[in-house]
Amino acid sequence: MRSWADTCTKNDVDRIDHALLALLQEDSRRTAEKLGEELGLSRSAITRRIQNLTHDGIIAKEVAVVAERFRARRLTAVLNVQFDRHQPKEADQFRRAIRALPEVQLFVEITGASDALLLVSVRDMDHFNVFADALASMSFVRRYETSFVKRTEKFTTAVPVD
Repeated sequence: MRSWADTCTKNDVDRIDHALLALLQEDSRRTAEKLGEELGLSRSAITRRIQNLTHDGIIAKEVAVVAERFRARRLTAVLNVQFDRHQPKEADQFRRAIRALPEVQLFVEITGASDALLLVSVRDMDHFNVFADALASMSFVRRYETSFVKRTEKFTTAVPVD
């Protein structure tokens, strides 16, 4: 079985990089000095490692994660989408269209009865209906099924780095 580090194509990612990535995913606002204290490295060594991880594309970007109390004010839905046909040109058009929609937080192609799963965040039910009408009008979509989120028990963007 291949490890997470085996999938990295640039420089080797060692156990310190793994630990650094785990800490940064918890809170990327920690200073290099604080990270160095936790990992037993100098501030300059931490800075160099972060620069290398960023240069190598392992750290893609730093973002702010919005608090649950703010996210909870919005209507969140999970949509299972079934494609009408599997033609490459139409599939590419669908992918481009979905990636361009700001309401879509997650878009993954999946196996099973559905072909894609979307996580969608909208202001309210009226906004959802506009979104759903746009989705249903796409010729590539055979059908979709919606489940509305009642409560979020866990939300993370962190990827295990073991």
